[in-house]
Amino acid sequence: MARCSNCQQVKAEHQGPGGLTQDIDIPTWEWEDVNMDFVVGLPRTRRQHDSIWVIVDRLTKSAHFLPVKVSYSAEDYAKLYIKDIVKLLGAPLSIISNRGAQFTSHFWRSFQIGLGTQMKLSTAFHPQTDGQAERTIQTLEDMLRACVIDFKGNWDDHLPLIEFSYNNSYHSSIAMAPFEELYGRRCRSLVGWFEVGKFSLLGPEVVYKATEKVLLIRNRLKMAHSRQKSYADNRKRDLEFEVGDWVYLKISPMKGVMRFGKKGKLSPRYVGPYAILKHVGKVTYELKLPNELAPIHPVFHIFMLKKCIGELVSILPLEGLGLNENLSYEEVPVEILDRQVKKLRNKEVASVKVLWRNHLVEDAIWEAEADMKSRYPHLFPPTPSHS
Repeated sequence: MARCSNCQQVKAEHQGPGGLTQDIDIPTWEWEDVNMDFVVGLPRTRRQHDSIWVIVDRLTKSAHFLPVKVSYSAEDYAKLYIKDIVKLLGAPLSIISNRGAQFTSHFWRSFQIGLGTQMKLSTAFHPQTDGQAERTIQTLEDMLRACVIDFKGNWDDHLPLIEFSYNNSYHSSIAMAPFEELYGRRCRSLVGWFEVGKFSLLGPEVVYKATEKVLLIRNRLKMAHSRQKSYADNRKRDLEFEVGDWVYLKISPMKGVMRFGKKGKLSPRYVGPYAILKHVGKVTYELKLPNELAPIHPVFHIFMLKKCIGELVSILPLEGLGLNENLSYEEVPVEILDRQVKKLRNKEVASVKVLWRNHLVEDAIWEAEADMKSRYPHLFPPTPSHS
């Protein structure tokens, strides 16, 4: 049934995900807008490194790969950031990243505010926001596997050469290597990717060439973004909700994964429904989550939402009602309604009739009923008075 609450929670959708691709503004200069992410779960090396901090410039596509430890504190990351990024390239204007603990800590936020950098965090469970870093990580992992297979040893020994090779490889979106775009010349090395000659550009001509190259790169990035958007939107549908709508929230049905308080392969595909409080962006919404989900960021991409279909009646979410896993709930005795004594041959058996109630359920029903009466008064005509 399309209007059945259980069916809406457990059935899989066979339509394309909602929400068209949204373009991020193209940077105006080098290393002003960057992406950050981490590669974790790597084998521990002799220097005790087990992760890589990936920092990518969105304009030039140049990247820095910094070996780190998962045990690093926010202060350790700040020191490393000053040493290897700010010292060489300055503080960026904005940073796009996911909602990892490293980026949501109070120290890191205060540190970036002090540098004048704006943090642009992704919505909950939406890694597509950080697509530039994710694509760079994919290439980095392939290069790491190749180096470990061919040269053995610890992966952090090969990381400087991997970074050098990545920054000197051709990128189709900018139609050149990141090193060439960043420094205005092709890299000179013994590998010999290019035939490199001496440059005789001096003074204002260098500035003019750099500005001209940045404009060329920005035009090429616009073309690449438009091409990628046309490919991605073929598999998506335009979808929109209104403030006050009730929606179901998608969860992960993977075995052993706890998400939104649900765990197990046979857990429902959606939880809720929850009311939409605010339209944050073109394809992002803020939901009114219960207290059990308070640690989760309440802003979600539209592809994780499904509209609740049903009659205009009171919608009562199960969360917050004190229900057990088997959908039972505890009741407390309120009053004794009747007493009875049954006489048997050798004894008497006393029995009482007790009124049991669950105040959480009754309060939730009363609040939902009052909300529906205020929103849809035409469904609740006034009771006629008897004179």
